[in-house]
Amino acid sequence: MATSEEVTETERMGVSDQGATVWLTGLPSAGKTTIAYALAERLRAGGHRVEVLDGDEIREFLSAGLGFGREDRHTNVQRIGFVAELLASNGVKALVPVIAPFADSREAVRERHAAAGTTYLEVHVATPVEVCSERDVKGLYAKQAAGEISGLTGVDDPYEAPQKPDLRIESHTQTVRESAAALFALLEQRGLA
Repeated sequence: MATSEEVTETERMGVSDQGATVWLTGLPSAGKTTIAYALAERLRAGGHRVEVLDGDEIREFLSAGLGFGREDRHTNVQRIGFVAELLASNGVKALVPVIAPFADSREAVRERHAAAGTTYLEVHVATPVEVCSERDVKGLYAKQAAGEISGLTGVDDPYEAPQKPDLRIESHTQTVRESAAALFALLEQRGLA
């Protein structure tokens, strides 16, 4: 047990230094990354250690060479899950805005965290495909409609929505700030913020 002299500065400030992985899953252009960065800013302002593991950056640097078939997608999700758990087990809030379209892949990540005793929260950014295709942040929906690409998650490739996420955010009915606030409230409820 820590003596009063051993209490960290963050504990004196009332900030939880417990790490956790917060996995934001949803369709392309659902708002996952935007919400993750808004939450990261709020957490950092409160003295938390935070990393955002952006799916596009991971694909470029950690999972280069992987395709978009089911096996490669599973491998990509497991790699990200490994890095997230490593960060979270060392006191970092790892925010993971990654589609992770298959329930079994997300469950394997959850099980890895459980085995290590590390907190894992699954957040479904439940934006309808129609809204995502209107946002079309990367032009993927337009390319798919034009026949330039195939295998777009939620359109001509499967997306298995979480049945019981820790939080469901309907980003099409609220602002980014409201979505991030809902997620922050979840972290507070769990003693993580």
